[in-house]
Amino acid sequence: MTRQHLKVAVIGGGSSYTPELIDGILRYHDEFPVRELVLADIAAGAEKLAIVADLARRMIARSGKEISLRTTLDRREAIAGADFVTTQLRVGMLEARSLDEKIPLSHGLIGQETTGAGGFAKALRTVPVILDICRDMEELAPDAFLVNFTNPAGLVTEAVLKHSRIKTVGLCNLPIDTKMQIAALYGVEPERVFIEMAGINHLHWTTRVLLDGEDVTAAFLKTLGSGKGLTVKNVPDLEWDAAFISSLGALPCSYHRYYYMKNEMLAELASAFERTGRTRADEVKSVEAELFDIYRRPEVTEKPKQLEKRGGAYYSEAAVRLMKSIYTDKGDIQVVNVRNGGIISCLPDDASIEVNCVIKADGAHPLQLAAPLSPQIRGLLQLVKSYEELTIEAAVHGDRHAALQALTVHPLVGDAALAKAVLADILEANAAYLPQFAALVP
Repeated sequence: MTRQHLKVAVIGGGSSYTPELIDGILRYHDEFPVRELVLADIAAGAEKLAIVADLARRMIARSGKEISLRTTLDRREAIAGADFVTTQLRVGMLEARSLDEKIPLSHGLIGQETTGAGGFAKALRTVPVILDICRDMEELAPDAFLVNFTNPAGLVTEAVLKHSRIKTVGLCNLPIDTKMQIAALYGVEPERVFIEMAGINHLHWTTRVLLDGEDVTAAFLKTLGSGKGLTVKNVPDLEWDAAFISSLGALPCSYHRYYYMKNEMLAELASAFERTGRTRADEVKSVEAELFDIYRRPEVTEKPKQLEKRGGAYYSEAAVRLMKSIYTDKGDIQVVNVRNGGIISCLPDDASIEVNCVIKADGAHPLQLAAPLSPQIRGLLQLVKSYEELTIEAAVHGDRHAALQALTVHPLVGDAALAKAVLADILEANAAYLPQFAALVP
């Protein structure tokens, strides 16, 4: 990619995460010379979009970089002629997320925004919107890359791979966050650490840790102990059992706590909700209110420290580094979501996986794993991937049979009668966002 007048469109530009993205674009501007930045949102997000844009303009002015920033409520206008389109949207906004967390809890299930019944509801709302964006891109920016940060990121990426012709890479800040945390544990610069990750988004395992090129995986797992601190803001920091980690032979990601410590996590979430009447979504509403109050202040010209409480650590690092590496044909290694193509042999070739990839001008190329996945990893991975495949079918076609089976096979639901009851509540609560289900008989 050799264009000097780079255009980046941000769909969901009114997000509280946007100052993170702006910060990254400014830091890497010499290598990734964005000239046109368009922040797009829907009418309901217009006020937040204006506030974020004003802060972004102050950040740009402070940097002295030559970047033209526009806002629009017309998504097609933003996409037209773009080189990169980033998506960081939440269909239904935080009110929908709150229901995603509360509906499962009402059935005695874990309520979480990206996995289980809550993640399922979010996927049903999100996939059709993302595919609409892809259709706009096919018409208005057919050569652009879609960099998707919208959760559930791996499932959304797979939907795009299966139902669109555009170039896409799915992105999550968790892999780079994990690398930074491991480097901090060793007290070294991140560049000295290499980690191999294998799995799918929010269900990946760190299977190898190299320090200065030396494989220290066994020693790392032995000294890991409880793993306390190796998590993200939105996942309770419950301690791992050292014997379990040793038997697993890999470092599970933060979200594995919902699977490997299901009863403890459910008790933690249920207790917090019973005590406060609030879920993580309600906490995020409070954090966002504080953030937007700061964003409004004319003296603020950089991303505020309080943004770290939002849970998007290293978002700008991950997102801008990916786009920069595509633009410069860099050939560095990053952990992203891509088409499997045989890399993980126990999953379909057209599945989305989250693994180490070489980033070139034509996209992300997954690296072969050092060793086949062990049975203890393979079993859970295949089960959750089958859930993702069924959920995509349900979201695209309004297929209630696929929806019921998706929830039934998911380890955080796992019961047909319970799945049927949760599905009914999800479809009713989200009816305004799920027209694909309206014409079909249960």
